[in-house]
Amino acid sequence: MRIGATIPNFQADSTKGPIDFYEWIGDSWCVLFSHPADFTPVCTTELGRIAVHQEHFEKRNVKVLAHSVDDLKCHVDWVNDIKSYCPDIIGNFPYPIIADPSRDLAVRFGMLDEKDKDNVELAQTVRALFIISPDKKVRLTMHYPTSTGRNVDEILRVIDSLQLTDRLKVIATPANWTPGTKVMILPSVSEEDADKLFPNGIERVSMPSGNVYVRTTTDYK
Repeated sequence: MRIGATIPNFQADSTKGPIDFYEWIGDSWCVLFSHPADFTPVCTTELGRIAVHQEHFEKRNVKVLAHSVDDLKCHVDWVNDIKSYCPDIIGNFPYPIIADPSRDLAVRFGMLDEKDKDNVELAQTVRALFIISPDKKVRLTMHYPTSTGRNVDEILRVIDSLQLTDRLKVIATPANWTPGTKVMILPSVSEEDADKLFPNGIERVSMPSGNVYVRTTTDYK
């Protein structure tokens, strides 16, 4: 699934019961992330840390949906392991894990080559993560090797960036941006319009080329 693509609707069994994706996501954002198999150590830490941060996703109107190619019974047993490993998960495990033993969804979303889906040794999905907006568009993708765990703070940071730049379409967020720090004013915004949009101050950076294209401001909410 590429950025800008519409994610197709699908139905699947999960640890929270049957899911019709379009009905389930509703008007929310979604983080859909995959795992090569249940009972894998790095993925156990990821599902646990995302569960601990559930309230941070909820306040951003984001639903979390995990995917693994094992069956539902394995998922249930795995969830019990995750909760044991992460005792700071409060209450029930907060989000569903899709069961995809046929690997059809894994192939559909480009997590696995179709030619490998029935090969037990090769049929492990890439560790993909998709951020999906309420219009069902893929807004961001991340792919990780099995050796490297995903960073929950970075997932939240890019959600903040996507939601902010959706709301204020004249800005972009620079490297290492966090909420409240400087944003970039897009080059397509004229100087006159920029001054009107950000009356409390713009920093214009002088470049050796003489081109004025780096303009930053903290005048946003």
